[in-house]
Amino acid sequence: MPIEQETRLAEGDTAEQAPQSRHITSPSLKGNPDELRDLEAGLDKLQSDAHRKARIDWTRIILPIAALLVLILAWQFYVSLGFKRRDQVPGPLDVLSQFGSLWAEGKAQEAVWTSLQRGVIGFLISVAVATPVGLLLAQVQPLRRAFGPLISGLQVLPSVAWVPAAIIWFGLSDGTVYFVVLMGAIPSIINGLISGVDQIPPQYRSVGKVLGASRLQMALQIVLPAALPGYLGGLKQGWAFSWRSLMAAEIIAVGGTIGFGLGSLLDQGRTLSDMATVMSAILAILFVGILIELVVFAPIERRLLLRRGLLAGSTR
Repeated sequence: MPIEQETRLAEGDTAEQAPQSRHITSPSLKGNPDELRDLEAGLDKLQSDAHRKARIDWTRIILPIAALLVLILAWQFYVSLGFKRRDQVPGPLDVLSQFGSLWAEGKAQEAVWTSLQRGVIGFLISVAVATPVGLLLAQVQPLRRAFGPLISGLQVLPSVAWVPAAIIWFGLSDGTVYFVVLMGAIPSIINGLISGVDQIPPQYRSVGKVLGASRLQMALQIVLPAALPGYLGGLKQGWAFSWRSLMAAEIIAVGGTIGFGLGSLLDQGRTLSDMATVMSAILAILFVGILIELVVFAPIERRLLLRRGLLAGSTR
């Protein structure tokens, strides 16, 4: 038998030869220096890739700026063709000038701060409500079968449909805006968390049971960390829905004690037929959405992929 032969060889080794035989862990690499060199080169490449990823990737800055410049040039080129009047389709410089005027008056800062504050507070409340509900539905099968279709239906329901009801219930107040934001974000976060839980390998729960984890420990220490990719996707979608819902509520619910947000600025431009103001509000809404994605969600997602060894195959 080969094992017996190796045993006899090991017993017959001299004291100088024994340490060398103990250091050989792979029979396929024994006595093959070429494969050892290939293995060492592969390990060096992995280390160099890690250092390369640690450096700043300037393409993440240059490429978005280049794309933005291309869009602005295309916009200016279309305006210069004269298909529409300048009051209907203002150029980039017209919009920039109008935004500068709004900034000098203080309206731009007020609108951005009011909407951003409402969006962040509404989103955080949505996360606090949706996370335990999503975990409960994902863990308890009867509840999921009972309420799962309702949650999915609420997710596809346009948030603007809640605005008339919210105005009747809460009047022209911040309660109307927050209610619409919650109804837009909570279903998306719940479904994202449930989707992440469904992708967890069953061995994770088995290990938790063997280690004696309680239902609460199973949910918080095993299920939730393992479901982070799907949960993060639900959070991103929840923020997108909350931001859209907020704009819809601010456009429709105007007056009363409701403050002046970006949606109010957009509606004001429509009322005055001031297309430069409308475009300024649209671009501000777009800029805030992109900023939240780049500053908050993109680093978290990148770090999550890196910790799980999935960043190498990603295009991020």
